[in-house]
Amino acid sequence: MKIKASNANSIAFRQVAVRSSIPEKLKKLEEVAHNMWWAWNHDARSLFRSLDEKLFDECGGNPVLLLERLSFERLKELSEDKAVLAKVDKVYKDFRAYMDVEPDKTRASVAYLCMEFGLNQVLKIYSGGLGILAGDYIKEASDSNVDMCAVGFLYRYGYFTQTLSMDGQQIANYDAQNFGSLPIEQELNADGTPLVVDVPYTNYVVHAYVWRVNVGRVKLYLLDTDNELNSEFDRSITHALYGGDWENRFKQEILLGIGGVLMLKKLGIQKDVYHCNEGHAALCNVQRLVDYVQSGMSFTQALELVRASSLYTVHTPVPAGHDYFDESLFGKYMGGYAQMLGISWEEFIGMGRMNPEDKGERFCMSTFACNTSQEVNGVSWLHGEVSKKMFAGIWNGYYPEESHVGYVTNGVHFPTWCANEWRKLYKKHFDASHILDQSNQKIWEAIYEVSDEEIWKTRMQLKTKLVEYIREQFKDNWLKNQGDPARVLGLMDKINPNALLIGFGRRFATYKRAHLLFTDLERLERIVNNPNYPVQFLYTGKAHPADGAGQGLIKRIYEISQMPQFLGKIIFLENYDMQLARRLISGVDIWMNTPTRPLEASGTSGEKALMNGVVNLSVLDGWWYEGYREGAGWALTEKRTYQNQGYQDQLDAATIYTMLESEIMPLYYARNSKGYSTGWIKVIKNSIAQIAPHYTMKRQLDDYYSKFYNKMRDRFALLSKDDNKLAKEIAAWKEDVASRWDDIKVVSETRDEELQSGYTYSGQKYKIQVVIDEAGLDNALGLELVTLQTDKNGEEHIYKTEEFTLVGREGNNFTFELQHELSHAGSFKIAYRLYPKNEKLPHRQDFSYVKWIS
Repeated sequence: MKIKASNANSIAFRQVAVRSSIPEKLKKLEEVAHNMWWAWNHDARSLFRSLDEKLFDECGGNPVLLLERLSFERLKELSEDKAVLAKVDKVYKDFRAYMDVEPDKTRASVAYLCMEFGLNQVLKIYSGGLGILAGDYIKEASDSNVDMCAVGFLYRYGYFTQTLSMDGQQIANYDAQNFGSLPIEQELNADGTPLVVDVPYTNYVVHAYVWRVNVGRVKLYLLDTDNELNSEFDRSITHALYGGDWENRFKQEILLGIGGVLMLKKLGIQKDVYHCNEGHAALCNVQRLVDYVQSGMSFTQALELVRASSLYTVHTPVPAGHDYFDESLFGKYMGGYAQMLGISWEEFIGMGRMNPEDKGERFCMSTFACNTSQEVNGVSWLHGEVSKKMFAGIWNGYYPEESHVGYVTNGVHFPTWCANEWRKLYKKHFDASHILDQSNQKIWEAIYEVSDEEIWKTRMQLKTKLVEYIREQFKDNWLKNQGDPARVLGLMDKINPNALLIGFGRRFATYKRAHLLFTDLERLERIVNNPNYPVQFLYTGKAHPADGAGQGLIKRIYEISQMPQFLGKIIFLENYDMQLARRLISGVDIWMNTPTRPLEASGTSGEKALMNGVVNLSVLDGWWYEGYREGAGWALTEKRTYQNQGYQDQLDAATIYTMLESEIMPLYYARNSKGYSTGWIKVIKNSIAQIAPHYTMKRQLDDYYSKFYNKMRDRFALLSKDDNKLAKEIAAWKEDVASRWDDIKVVSETRDEELQSGYTYSGQKYKIQVVIDEAGLDNALGLELVTLQTDKNGEEHIYKTEEFTLVGREGNNFTFELQHELSHAGSFKIAYRLYPKNEKLPHRQDFSYVKWIS
């Protein structure tokens, strides 16, 4: 018999899931690992790291995966180590003391909906600033012990991991997340089966699983469509953050808004205020309207309640940045909702149009959010002003400066972003109430009592830590991508913690102007190669895979960094995530930001930097427009010299070069015998004392409560009292006014002769009387004189509004009088503005009917 060279049947391996067997004495670690509290608690992170430092790093700092991968022998060994058990008990005791506190019932309860949340690099459900802000926000909600829950998505692939090719081209890698190894828990039914939320998509249903992230005391609920209940076409809805085509984006926004509300209902959760963080979640108000209508209310009555309990925060400063959908796509998935609401299709889709009569205008999520939310806000003072202009067309008849659109300037979560070295310093020198009273500038001013030596030592520790991190984390990738090992090792050696390190990290959108520093390469070469004042620039950031221009910027910066004169002086660090961000914002000396004003809505990376003794160099835009203090950083003027953006870029680049050469570099290197610059330390201290207390997330959360949440809760309580009595009254009043609006007319108008002629004198009073036929309304109107003045740019602004006084009534005719007076001479325009008047409305734009009388 001939013997074959080989003889083996086909492999038929079986999948076997082996769960980690955690000893009883270490069971507490599982509970802590499944609560993101560890992400901002240093002792908890240190405990997990101490179990196996190498494995902890291999697991990316994920304690759930760490516990899963620790061998049974190692776990048993740890469970018998008294020192380890003492640490476990201490951390768990702190954790339970934190968790076992009842929420503050004096503050409004809130449901917070957002497309992304940046809690930690372990959980890839964020891409950039919006997500980091949302993650910081719910962390602070936990720390402040408020009643809040959040709604988002569990993405299978999340946002991409970035690598660079040898020529600097961005490569987007999408790595699937293993949900079983993440700090999340699946919501289950009473029988142990997965909880499923059924979300209607016109003629079929998408089924979403629900996962819970315990963020301290706050619950973040994540929807997940990547399950076998859905078709392949719908499983991908939650595959990637900002991925796919516009149809998939719309399906995502239906899931977030409508599905988010259905999920909360299924979980039995109802809150006082529903907060849409960006327009992606705006359709939550569609479902909330449907719920009220199906309970027996009319659409207008339902709208009163939904508006009163809805807040919309916009993060985008230009109309082009909002999400717009063609009527055909919108109708494909939302076609049945008009009938459910009891209104016409034109009325429904018109709620998402700036001009509801324009059938060619696409449906805008932000416009819909504005029309269904009582309150709207931008994310810095300047962005609030920009947003008033951007949304002015929604409330015709009112000028931007009269808009109810407000602002809350973004902040950052102190425990997350403050390096441990600075945390220890603050704990040593600041009042014990610091963490609970972060907005108190008096507490922060204690930094002036800290010795310069201690400040400098802390800074150098973090600079060294950053340099070591870069050498450790990027060596292998650079060896793989850059070819020449000697060149890479030489580059590693050139990274100098004693040099002036300037960081730039953000999304590579063109308006961020990452290219600005490279406008004049000859001048930049002289700066970075100054033998007396060594300077190094560290760049990092991702461009959206569909943003060719942004990817081109990355490629260009990489190419420049490889030029002999810039090698080791300009360094691009790939795959900007939260872990790299923490190192950068605490390890560089200067954080640079160069956006085209006013396109930076807020920005928060500079806020993170300043609490770590890093000084800002930025355009006066976003938060820095409010935050800048002379002697506490550097600012490029907000004023535009050239309309041509290319010329303006050249001027701003030259300004940066000059600041570096004449101010920043000489000050940094004016070192004393102890090796540091007292002038530089003074700038650090000013930055911490004068700016940092105003840009914490605690201040931001407190602002939302004082400006919006509590007031909205109180008004909603009034509207909904006694079977929604007041809501129904206001809805009926609005319907009555609207039905008679076109019949309201001016009966007569009389004014002093001089005013009639068009020539008046400043400082003198002129009597005006107007009689209005209210067409059967009962004192439902207000009348005012609006005076406009044109500024030097040719734009009209309100100079003054003067309210008429009601002095008489005869039947339907109401007589109004005004003593008109202007205090300045000049050329003005005047007109009467008639509007519905009801003290029960929150503001004029809540019922934006206006009739102008010239």
